[in-house]
Amino acid sequence: MKGMSGYGKWVAGKKTKWITLLVWIVLVGALTLLWPAVNSQVANNAPNLPDDAQSIQATAIAEQEFPSGSGVPALLVWHREGGLSQDDLVHITAVYNKLEQQPLPHQNFVPPLGKLPPQALQASLSEDLSTLVTPVLFDKTADSDQLGEAVTEMKKIINIETGGDPSAAKVDGKDLSLRVTGPVGISIDASGLFQNADVSLLIATVMLVLVFLLVIYRSPILAFIPLIAVGFAYGITSPILGKMAQEGWITVDSQAVSIMTVLLFGAGTDYCLFLISRFRQLLKVEESKSRALLRSITESSGAIAMSGFTVVLALFALLLAKYGAYHRFAIPFSVSIFIMGIASLTLVPALLAIFGRTSFFPFIPRTPQMEVERAKAKGKPAPEPKVSHKKGIGGFVVSRPWAIVGVTVIGLGILASFSSGIKFTYDILSSFPKNMESREGFDLIGKQFSPGELAPAKLIIDTKGQASGEDLKVILGGLTYVDTVSDPQQGAVNKDILGYDIEFKNNPYSLEAMGHIPALLATAEQALIDVGVENPSDHVWVSGQTATQYDTKKIGDRDTDLIIPVVIGLITLLLLIYLRSIVATIYLVGTVILSFFSALGLGWIIIHYVMGADAIQGAIPLYSFVFLVALGEDYNIFMISNIWKKRKSMPLKQAIAEGVNETSSVITSAGLILAGTFAVLASLPIQVLVQFGIITALGILLDTFVVRPFLVPAITTLFGRWAFWPGKHQEVEQALSRSSEQ
Repeated sequence: MKGMSGYGKWVAGKKTKWITLLVWIVLVGALTLLWPAVNSQVANNAPNLPDDAQSIQATAIAEQEFPSGSGVPALLVWHREGGLSQDDLVHITAVYNKLEQQPLPHQNFVPPLGKLPPQALQASLSEDLSTLVTPVLFDKTADSDQLGEAVTEMKKIINIETGGDPSAAKVDGKDLSLRVTGPVGISIDASGLFQNADVSLLIATVMLVLVFLLVIYRSPILAFIPLIAVGFAYGITSPILGKMAQEGWITVDSQAVSIMTVLLFGAGTDYCLFLISRFRQLLKVEESKSRALLRSITESSGAIAMSGFTVVLALFALLLAKYGAYHRFAIPFSVSIFIMGIASLTLVPALLAIFGRTSFFPFIPRTPQMEVERAKAKGKPAPEPKVSHKKGIGGFVVSRPWAIVGVTVIGLGILASFSSGIKFTYDILSSFPKNMESREGFDLIGKQFSPGELAPAKLIIDTKGQASGEDLKVILGGLTYVDTVSDPQQGAVNKDILGYDIEFKNNPYSLEAMGHIPALLATAEQALIDVGVENPSDHVWVSGQTATQYDTKKIGDRDTDLIIPVVIGLITLLLLIYLRSIVATIYLVGTVILSFFSALGLGWIIIHYVMGADAIQGAIPLYSFVFLVALGEDYNIFMISNIWKKRKSMPLKQAIAEGVNETSSVITSAGLILAGTFAVLASLPIQVLVQFGIITALGILLDTFVVRPFLVPAITTLFGRWAFWPGKHQEVEQALSRSSEQ
């Protein structure tokens, strides 16, 4: 405590408060000038799969052996209701003639359609003659922004040639329409969604936090103090991460930056409120604002530091992930929370010291004596002291612990049971709005052709000269899930290597198509075994979007199975060190895990049964788990530390009742703000963020209104002094009892 007292004087003393503020201003200004902002260093085309993934190895072999088809395809879907005209086909061949003569930036390959007579395209039209799909391949090294610029230039060429704007035409109209889909179109649209989301997300988050703070505290000054702290924290976090990305130490993408912003405002405001609420309480009993602030720092800084450290370590566990998107989240999230924790323990006390009681204007907290003197100065009668006879939530909990544990566990258990029925998808197109260009193009392909044409798989077989290409084609064509198989293509370097473009009957981004990848590999391996090739698994590969998504699921499942136990272990260890109680640690961790599965189940009820989604994105359980378990323990730590402190000077039930009542308002406020910031994600046109925002917000609300105020204190009441085992606090009640008897 003495150490904390000294630290409080250092950051929020009469003179040092100005030094603290100046240090933060200088740091933000210097780092902003010297280092780049993190937004300028995003890399949205960073690889997600490791080099040893099967699909990555297959892609490398395909680039070497089949260079003409090794680029990333943009599929141009031409459509006119009632049928494409001869003029349309003339325009299309003219466009491809120009693309061949004057390639676009990063253009890798175009088929020689410009050399064909328009009549030759008739055979490639859909059955009703309304739709034609033509490819343009781009370099794999081009990022989403570069691809977007190339496609924009291509559309200008098309507009000049056709004399209109097919990209703006409706797909169900009579005019010629064009939709760019395939991997290139999907990549461009995905990047655009996140880029457009950044500003709106930031504005919505700031406004929501500001409104909540104004409603809760009804003080314009106090409402801005947490926002100022978050702004300063972001002002340091952004250039630090930008510099790390510039040096190549980390990779950041737009999605990570977007969620990091939400996390900073949500969790950061929580940490500020923990200190502010304690300061407000003490101002009602302590005349000196300096002593009140010093006590609030001393009494709340430990819980704030522990809460922040818990979140930082949990997020650091994402470094264990092999999947790139998970791995890229670890450093930005951890660094931002770490810096925010420092800001809440240094900058916020300094700001409170500067503003003092005025922070809460116009509802300034004063001691009873100060209220009397103020009333006397105004010639008014002294206000009656407020005496509350209400037991509050804490009193209710300690009076009926068995009933509360039974009701909450059964209720949360029922919600958690729905999580077992969740279906997952790795189809990125399902995350897009239905009117997005790449999704409209895919829907046309699925309606007019085989859905598999959107992203064919590339099967590569090293026959060792012992298998016939035509025989293999017959075997592959006989598979029930395959729609078409191309003629075998001979490798450019190794003539024994054959390649087949395979179109599935299913949506190539669906779980069903992903399930065909191991079956396809097994079929090819068996064909090699039949002709005497040894170790066939070393001579068969599959590339393409479906194979990539299969590896994504496989590696994502591996990361989930590893990271979840590690996060639980880290949080368990921290709680053991902080609370020195095995029993309390077990039920605190257990309740948060139960809350997570309940949130997952409730989220599925809303997303599936109310919103009509068939599945949720496969990455959501891991993301939600890391955030909910880490952030959920924040509230438990803050409340339980208050109970532990009171337990030293009063009977356990009284400590629980008062501890719950004292922390109730601040945790409720913090929970609403944190849940609200994550709920802002649900306003974005990106389903993966919508679903993540809904589930995480629900989990925070369950922690705030069920687990923290009812379940945890009720369990603590039932365990009694054993809740502290093997800590020393279990002896306090006996000592108090003996004292009262004497």
